[in-house]
Amino acid sequence: MFDLSLEVLRVVEDSAIASARTMGMGDVKRADHAAVEAMRRCMDTIPMDGTIVIGEGERDQAPMLYIGEKVGALNSAAEIVVDIAVDPLEGTNLCATGAGGAITVLAASEKGGLLHAPDCYMEKIIIGPAAKGAVELDAPVKQNLKAIARRLQRGVDDLVVVVLDRPRHQKLISEIREAGARIRLISDGDLSAGIAAAVAGTGVHLVMGTGGAPEGVLTAAALRCLNGEILARLVVKDDAQKERMQQMGIHDVTKIYNTTELAPGHRLVFAACGVTDGNLLRGVRFTGDGVLTQSVVMTSSTPKVRFVETTQLENKPDVKVRFR
Repeated sequence: MFDLSLEVLRVVEDSAIASARTMGMGDVKRADHAAVEAMRRCMDTIPMDGTIVIGEGERDQAPMLYIGEKVGALNSAAEIVVDIAVDPLEGTNLCATGAGGAITVLAASEKGGLLHAPDCYMEKIIIGPAAKGAVELDAPVKQNLKAIARRLQRGVDDLVVVVLDRPRHQKLISEIREAGARIRLISDGDLSAGIAAAVAGTGVHLVMGTGGAPEGVLTAAALRCLNGEILARLVVKDDAQKERMQQMGIHDVTKIYNTTELAPGHRLVFAACGVTDGNLLRGVRFTGDGVLTQSVVMTSSTPKVRFVETTQLENKPDVKVRFR
């Protein structure tokens, strides 16, 4: 597989810019639609034979970027075959309200390199490289926090745990506080938080709780490149959902997945671009001379993590490039 990193960078940048133009307008559907259209349009310029394995949903629920959709410039002589997972706008509410932390995301791998996760909930614990192997998904919260604190050579009271602010997490929040750790509650965006947990200097030490399964797979793809760890288990809502999982090839619905099982690919590429300012990435900036974006691009086969600042210049004679 040739180096897709710059190609997928273009995809997330275009999607971020399109959605950022709707920022703060209070229209969630408009923000998501702008991101999806821009991402789909850009992907069709890449010389690849791509299949969406995680996207906007089933074909009858999503007009584009649906699961199973073929993307890419298929008539190109440089065709490559890849599975693709996308979240065209993680944090649609964040973008619509102008809150921080919205990002655009894409992960790609060789065929079979990303778990075909159903659109359901997933229990998760996400940690950085220093705490790998120190936690268990079913261990008591206090035990996990103590183990992480020991690995990080700090007290439990120094840990910052990110948790989605949902009624289902009331017990978890109480247990974290009882253990003495600090909590950062977020309204959306556990994928962004999961990536931040594996990057030093973000102020995030771990993520706990139940969030989306597709976001869990995307997080795993990033963590394969960042040497972080996610432990996760699908949450089965009812018999119909269980049957749907089994049709997708998931026969043991109680299985606890590790990072490699969620994203087993040998040639993973992951890219994300900030839409609004967050812990990890700055949001899109519109200036008189162009559009400024900040992204992260990662690869696993040749381990690289690039933080990229791009200025898409206006086409005018007096345009200026600024050093930041």
